[in-house]
Amino acid sequence: MSASHTFLKLARQLHLYIGVFIAPAVLFFAFTGGLQVFGLHETSRGSDYKPPAWLAIAAQLHKKQTDVMPIRKPRPAEPVPASNPGNAPAPLPIKPDTSAAPIRHPLPLKIFSAFVSFGLFVSTLLGLYMAYRYTRKHVLISALLILGTIVPVVLALI
Repeated sequence: MSASHTFLKLARQLHLYIGVFIAPAVLFFAFTGGLQVFGLHETSRGSDYKPPAWLAIAAQLHKKQTDVMPIRKPRPAEPVPASNPGNAPAPLPIKPDTSAAPIRHPLPLKIFSAFVSFGLFVSTLLGLYMAYRYTRKHVLISALLILGTIVPVVLALI
């Protein structure tokens, strides 16, 4: 056996074992990241949409590696204008000059990002299928998959 063949065999085994171990995390991040692309994990001003608790917690785990939800500070109330002395005209609100800023449409990139997330999810599932299909070490593959699921859960609880 040549050195390059030995290295290639070792590289394939490392790729297999590391890939199976991190597959649960990749599936989690691909799924939650795909949902975050469209802001499904958060409320927005002026909307009565409230995300499901599981989705908000999953997004918090994805972004901050904790399930502790931040406490939102209430928005300060709009100041009540004082009486207008001397019938002076009220100052007009200053609007930012947007004439120089190009109009951007984020939807195409959001769709692409969601497609990438979906592709990562599906290709990870296919990798797990191939790991079982093309190896005889099913016990080792199952143990790595279980460890890859349990370890991040335990670390999140610490």
